[in-house]
Amino acid sequence: VTQERGAGFAGAGAGSVSARLKLLVSEAWRSLGANLSTTVAATMTVLISMFLLGLFIGFGTWMDSWSTHVKSELLVKIYFAPHATIQEKNTLARQLQQNQYVLQNGVKYVSKEAGLADMKRRFPALVEGLAYNPLPDSLQVKPKRGEDIDKLYAAIVKPKLPPGVAKVEDAKQKSHAILRVAHYIDVFFILAAGVLLIASVLLISNTIRLSIFSRRREIEVMKLVGATNWFVRGPFMLEGVFCGLAGALLAIFFLVIGKAAVLPAIVPRLTNDPDVHSWGFPLISLVVLLFGLGVGAFGSGITMRRFLKV
Repeated sequence: VTQERGAGFAGAGAGSVSARLKLLVSEAWRSLGANLSTTVAATMTVLISMFLLGLFIGFGTWMDSWSTHVKSELLVKIYFAPHATIQEKNTLARQLQQNQYVLQNGVKYVSKEAGLADMKRRFPALVEGLAYNPLPDSLQVKPKRGEDIDKLYAAIVKPKLPPGVAKVEDAKQKSHAILRVAHYIDVFFILAAGVLLIASVLLISNTIRLSIFSRRREIEVMKLVGATNWFVRGPFMLEGVFCGLAGALLAIFFLVIGKAAVLPAIVPRLTNDPDVHSWGFPLISLVVLLFGLGVGAFGSGITMRRFLKV
């Protein structure tokens, strides 16, 4: 049987390209079936790693978009004292608009009446029954970048508060805490996906190594009857690619199910802002598919280089 398979390879080497590819694919499938347990293990590991990779890409890009949105909403709020004059307010607004850390047209004056109306709209229970308006006039100042909020705050309050200003507030503590949590989550997903990618490569490598070992006599005969190195190596490379492709396709299938079943219930609870979104699902699927193929090809390549001397 071994001699017949070797002769088949030699004959295919002189045949058409389609005949060569057909023989390579059939040999790869035969070998995958002969090592079914390791093939399934390698495919399942690729499935898990690619599924987590898809989750990381989706969740990571959503978190990045959300953090960008949070930073774009950061404000420094300047509250005026009751005795502040119109001239003091206008002077401060002009100075801030020329500040290097302030977004162009990023200074907004909010009267005490407008502030109370906004409070009634957002938190009606808090202002119900108020006998008078306790809110002061204020300026809302938006930095050029979210990361500039500390510098902007320091430029306003140092060396002392501007004339007519009673208090200056920013949201840096809250925003820093939110972005820190987002960073930790991203790091966790990166590490988890990295570990599973390495495990996938190792399992695919082990599958190819077992296949090489079980077919070592057949490889010798194939070389004796004239099979080229490309024909000897081809089926092993295809085995790894098939494992990677199957795992990636299964991962995309489960990502589709999760997207349809889970996301509609989760995303509206997190935010309704239209500018917060992850990458499109077709792009995520394409990345997962390419990574799956890459893992399979890489696992096959390093194994053949180490164990298959032809």
